[in-house]
Amino acid sequence: MRRISRITVAGAATASLALALSACGGTSTSSSSAESKGNKGLAIAYDVGGKGDQSFNDAAYAGLEQAKKEFKYETADIEPTEGETDADKQQRLESLAKQGYNPVVGVGYAYAAAVKGAAEKFPDTTFGIVDDATIEAKNVADLVFNEEQASYLAGVAAAKSTKTKTVGFVGGVNIPLIHKFRAGFEQGVKDTDPKVKVLSQFLTQTAEEGGFSSPDKGKTAAEGQIEKKADVVYAAAGLSGQGVIEAAAANKVWAIGVDSDQYRQEPLAKYKDWILTSAMKDVAKAVYNLAKSVEDGKPETGIVRGDLKTGEVSLSNSNPKFADNAELQEAIEAAKEKIISGEIKVKSS
Repeated sequence: MRRISRITVAGAATASLALALSACGGTSTSSSSAESKGNKGLAIAYDVGGKGDQSFNDAAYAGLEQAKKEFKYETADIEPTEGETDADKQQRLESLAKQGYNPVVGVGYAYAAAVKGAAEKFPDTTFGIVDDATIEAKNVADLVFNEEQASYLAGVAAAKSTKTKTVGFVGGVNIPLIHKFRAGFEQGVKDTDPKVKVLSQFLTQTAEEGGFSSPDKGKTAAEGQIEKKADVVYAAAGLSGQGVIEAAAANKVWAIGVDSDQYRQEPLAKYKDWILTSAMKDVAKAVYNLAKSVEDGKPETGIVRGDLKTGEVSLSNSNPKFADNAELQEAIEAAKEKIISGEIKVKSS
């Protein structure tokens, strides 16, 4: 173990505030940073939407909480700010590294440039980035997933569950990462039933326009697809996906969640009867494993991939109507086995 003393945090909000101030050029923490260097643990900087999205960011937070509980050390989690630049993100990561946090994780592809820059300045700190943003650096772990594989299974579920032969896909932002979700979903639908129509829509062209952080946009998009007879709607849209789930429940059609098991998310409890399943990627496990590797003195670096074979992408089974549907489960299991064996090659674009 590399740590012999730690300081208990008075509260996450206090830590977050202090770090946010330092990242924005507030009161200097250089002396305290020198004293605590090496004695702090995992820190994460959230993607657009922040903590409370019941999806991607909350999964990262779950990994942080697990590490905090197991390793008994100080952690930090920092919210994004509206309109921030790559320089702002990099300054945030550098502030965390300067204060002794290790590892430091940027949650989301948008941190690519920031992680690369911060890693160069702090070569003794391990950095991580969640999602497709391969960074070639000796002290960076690229925590990536085959989201298209879980999305394929979601497509199988949608094709088997639709009664109108029309399903929908709502992507948060029109970027390559979300194209993976759409491509896998559409392939899974068509391979299962070529007669099923897939309606696809991206909410925005850039994250700055709110594609990952606007439930109202998600709700409007889903309502439009439902009006066109979609009775299963899959959202890969971060916080905006909550609006998709709300619209599905209001119209008594199926929603498919993403990243986390959204059936079990407390803020979505009133809609859960209409959440068929969720295409999950175990961001919590990836973040925790990185923290553990640093704690064990053998930091992960390079590409660290999660897929169906490793169990780090999957479909949730929390809704009994989904879990107890034998025909549906048989079709999903058959598809899963073919993907793992290589018989089915899932498209990523």
